[in-house]
Amino acid sequence: MRIVVATCTVDYSGRLDAHLPAAPRVIMVKADGSVLIHADGGSYKPLNWMSPPCSLVDVTGDDSVVVWEVRAAKSDDKLRITLHEVHSDSEHVLGADPGLVKDGVEAHLQKLLAEQVDLLGPGHTLVRREYPTAIGPVDLLVKAGDGATVAIEVKRRGEIDGVEQLTRYLELLNRDPLLAPVSGVFAAQEIKPQARVLAEDRGIRCVVLDYAAMKGTDDPSQRLF
Repeated sequence: MRIVVATCTVDYSGRLDAHLPAAPRVIMVKADGSVLIHADGGSYKPLNWMSPPCSLVDVTGDDSVVVWEVRAAKSDDKLRITLHEVHSDSEHVLGADPGLVKDGVEAHLQKLLAEQVDLLGPGHTLVRREYPTAIGPVDLLVKAGDGATVAIEVKRRGEIDGVEQLTRYLELLNRDPLLAPVSGVFAAQEIKPQARVLAEDRGIRCVVLDYAAMKGTDDPSQRLF
C-alpha cells in the first residue's frame, strides 16, 4: 500500500463531475489498484475514490506540479489528482489479510447455550443443535426437567421477526406426536420490547443471554450494578 499525504486538488469525471479544492489530504493506493482520497474526518468514508479494475498513470506536464490520473478499466470514469505539495510518501507491504473475525454472533451464542443449557432452568438437557424441520432448522431442541420438549430460537438481537420464526417452528413441531407438546424459548442478548410482548402473548418464554458471562470473560457476581 502506498500512502501519500499531500496538498492536492481532485477532479472526478464520469457519471457525474465532482471537484475537491486544494487542501491537505491522505491518498491511499492499494495493491488491488483502488485509490482513495481521505480527509481528517468523516469516519471511514473517503471523499472520493476509484474502485478496481483501474490504473494510475503519472501525466505530469512541463511544470513541477505532479498530476496523477486514475482511469477505470471498464468505463470512461477518471480521477485526476493534482499534487501541489507532497508532505509524506511511503509504501508498506501488508500481505494477505485473514479477514474480520466476528465475536458474539448468533452461531457463538447458540454453541455456548448448547453447552450451558442449564441456564434455561434446572434439569434441561440438549437433544440436538440445528434440529431439522421442513421449514428450516430449529437452533436448539432440548428436554426440560419434566421431560417436556422445548424449541429455542437464538438471536443476537431479538426482534419481532425472530418471534414469528419461532412461532412457525412451534406450529410445525407440535404436529409431531413424538414431540408434542412443544413450548418455545426466545433467547437473545437483547430483546426488543415489542418482541417480548408478542412472545409472551404467544406463550413463548424470553431469556436474555449474557454473552460475556457465558464465555467466561465476565463474572456477574463481581459487578456493583
